[in-house]
Amino acid sequence: MNARRRTVLTAGAAGAAALVTGCGSSGDESGGGDASGTPTASDAASPGASPDAPPGGEELAATGDIPVGGGTIFKEQKVVVTQPEEGEFKAFSAICTHAQRLVSTVSDGTINCPCHGSKFSITDAAVEAGPATRPLPAEQITVSGGAIRLG
Repeated sequence: MNARRRTVLTAGAAGAAALVTGCGSSGDESGGGDASGTPTASDAASPGASPDAPPGGEELAATGDIPVGGGTIFKEQKVVVTQPEEGEFKAFSAICTHAQRLVSTVSDGTINCPCHGSKFSITDAAVEAGPATRPLPAEQITVSGGAIRLG
């Protein structure tokens, strides 16, 4: 029984060594780019993205899915997208700046947090009602071809 145990431990140690070697650094501490740290074309591409892929990241919604004068909360991505005026789209963090809770609704021109009642403007995420004192941070989106994408 000891021989089996040693074999497993030896194989385990060899596997761990291979794993560490496989994850080792190539001398480039920047995490991407060429030897000088300059990003390469492959660094900019998302895994599995084709050169013909639309700009931006993950598609959140179609532009027609966001109500004019309102917005939609994307809980998984922790983002709220609003459309203050027809064709004008804004995105903000869906995490309240007061107690770091997820906002729950968008209505009557505000993004609303259920925790303590903070309200934020759908136009610029400014505080409309406290206790929050800071606006929701802006998020980057791209709008192209009728799609709203993160990034």
